[in-house]
Amino acid sequence: MTVSEAVLSRRSIRAFKPDPVPLDVLRRVMDKARWAPSGCNFQPWEATIVTGAPLAELQAKMLVTPLQDPIEYSWSQPEVIPECKARLHAVGAAMYQAMGVGRGDGDARADFVRNNVTSFGAPAVLMCYFDRRMGPPQWSDTGMWLQTIMLLLREEGLDSCPQEFLAMHARLIKDFIGVSDETHIFFCGIAIGYRNEENPVNGFERAREPVDGNVRFLGF
Repeated sequence: MTVSEAVLSRRSIRAFKPDPVPLDVLRRVMDKARWAPSGCNFQPWEATIVTGAPLAELQAKMLVTPLQDPIEYSWSQPEVIPECKARLHAVGAAMYQAMGVGRGDGDARADFVRNNVTSFGAPAVLMCYFDRRMGPPQWSDTGMWLQTIMLLLREEGLDSCPQEFLAMHARLIKDFIGVSDETHIFFCGIAIGYRNEENPVNGFERAREPVDGNVRFLGF
């Protein structure tokens, strides 16, 4: 698989098969991903990958626990920017349409939101966090590391879904995996597994801005 194929075949998968993810595959991915770009070679990222009985136990706890208040950080603030809000609404409408969920079907929409807690049935979830003393450059470094992981997963025939939603259970997750809430901020989860090709939620059309909508070329 080429880099281009990995990039273009990656999408956020919201329905996984139950097939377990082999540990040796995950170790191979993590071994390569550690070479992701990192300013000053800080390598600020930290993670715990959870599967099996521990994952089921953690998810059961989250399902009966109210969302954290205050939240770890706001993951939807760009909603206040009109163009970002429009993109959010467009992708949400396409996703729910693919699932056959109507605008007024509050129960079905609530069920789908709860599926975030169980990471859409993924058999493994990477929990990502880092030291609270890290600043915006290190958030960027961590994002590049996570993107590298998701592309390497495609090379291995695996899929993923980044889940900032899980930060709404940050303290519970950190306590479960043995990470200090005082010293570390929880960033996100990454659901990992094999996509369910038969579920329409994994195949709806998504939109991206054209290159000239976000990028300018000067001096060429």
